[in-house]
Amino acid sequence: MAEDSDDDRLLRRLDLRLVPAVFLTWATALAGSVFAAAWSAAMGAALAAAAIALLLYSRLRATGASRSRTVPATLALACVLGAVAAGHCALAAGKRDQGPLAAAVDAHAGVVIQVRVTGSPSAVPHPGHSSDTRWSVPASLDSLTTEGNVIRGFAALVVIGDDAWQDIRPGQRVRTTGTLKEIRPGQSEAAILTASSGPVVMDSAFDLQDPAAKLREQLRDAAGWLPPDAAGLLPGMVTGDTSTLPESLEAEMKTTGMVHLNAVSGSNCSLILGGFILVARCLRLTRPLAAAFAGCGLAAFVVLVGPEPSVLRAAVMGFVGMVALTGGLRGRPLTFLCLATVVLLLLDPTLASNFGFLLSVLATLGIVLLASRIASWFPDVIPKWLAVGVSVPLSAQVLCGPIIVALQPQFSPYALLANVIAGPLVAPITILGTLAVPLAAIHPWAAGLPIALAGASASGVAGIARLFAGLPGAALPWAEGPAGIIAMSVASVVTILIVWTVLHPSGMLLRIKVLHHRVMLVLERLQRK
Repeated sequence: MAEDSDDDRLLRRLDLRLVPAVFLTWATALAGSVFAAAWSAAMGAALAAAAIALLLYSRLRATGASRSRTVPATLALACVLGAVAAGHCALAAGKRDQGPLAAAVDAHAGVVIQVRVTGSPSAVPHPGHSSDTRWSVPASLDSLTTEGNVIRGFAALVVIGDDAWQDIRPGQRVRTTGTLKEIRPGQSEAAILTASSGPVVMDSAFDLQDPAAKLREQLRDAAGWLPPDAAGLLPGMVTGDTSTLPESLEAEMKTTGMVHLNAVSGSNCSLILGGFILVARCLRLTRPLAAAFAGCGLAAFVVLVGPEPSVLRAAVMGFVGMVALTGGLRGRPLTFLCLATVVLLLLDPTLASNFGFLLSVLATLGIVLLASRIASWFPDVIPKWLAVGVSVPLSAQVLCGPIIVALQPQFSPYALLANVIAGPLVAPITILGTLAVPLAAIHPWAAGLPIALAGASASGVAGIARLFAGLPGAALPWAEGPAGIIAMSVASVVTILIVWTVLHPSGMLLRIKVLHHRVMLVLERLQRK
């Protein structure tokens, strides 16, 4: 009875009022990413009209403090947020269709272009040439010359070039030549520039991402004396820099379902935020000052690793939780998740079609809904840290599994066990590796001790990945398409039932007896007829 009451209390704490807003905002952003500007604007107008109608209906039908206003008001809020997302999509589509790059994109003509680099280069595979490396560089338009016409204006674009673009820095203004192409649906940029020549640097301006990129390089160089696996994995787990990660290790981490550790994600931001809050408590700062201190620390960490979608999502969620904690709101993790998701979709509607963002939200949702409940199933003789260490990756895997097999139709039977064993090593890698970043900027050997300790943990993570990847049946084929998604959903439910059965054998035996008794009663009634 105690367990049932605990579950009831958990359900009562779940505030579902923002769930319709998440679904409608996400659906609107997803539709707006492929619709033309006019269709997105019409969709926004229809949602705004629906919100007004719901509010009028609520006011006419409800009286006094009646709770009958709640549902219409909740749906009206969802419509308002959906209308805002549709408006954002309409503005973005209008800028893309009528912006300064639109004519050049339609003409597919060669251009001479000057751009301001807004981010660090990242390696991308070259289609049809697996041995070649191409580099993707985010930039903004400065000026464009095509067919004798000079065009100026603001537009975001992505430059795809050869190795000559590898050392370009954020803040530099460069000139190059190439061809503009249309972007894929769901991208926020106005066009893709396929560079036909190397960049010519015109001038440089200060950009926070430039010193951040140098700090990442210094950490990578300071960790160069470690074994190859640790030297490549440590920068990846701390700053998201996987440029020196061995390809064999990356493949084996994919096989064992540990590839998410190669990138900075919500767990890293949570550890960093928690570390700053702990320091603030040691300094006996007041709650508002502690929140400001932790927020500044988290913002500095985001600048260090780069504003990738997963990092931005984790940072916003951390900020929302921090604001809620400062305001005294507790016990509403689902509300925090919904609020963070809506905020991110309103800021960048293209996240609606980003599978990484979807997996992040689903993983967090699984932890919010299932982790504490699964942990409560464990008997008291099992340490709390072990129960949490098993329940967190299991709850995340249950919700993410169907999406993962849709993207990669294979099943990793050792993924849960590998992640549980590697889990305790993530915190020292993140905390000590982050501590080594400013020390490495002073001198590589100044960061020797934290890098050695973090490197030992990184070697452990790499060893776990290689061990489980070498076991028989480490990567089993899985059905593709809807059949695979349905099968994995069923397998996830069965997994939860098996875990509950193993931890509650007497409870399962009692339910089997009750079911047997009911079946026998039905059979007896049928025989009497």
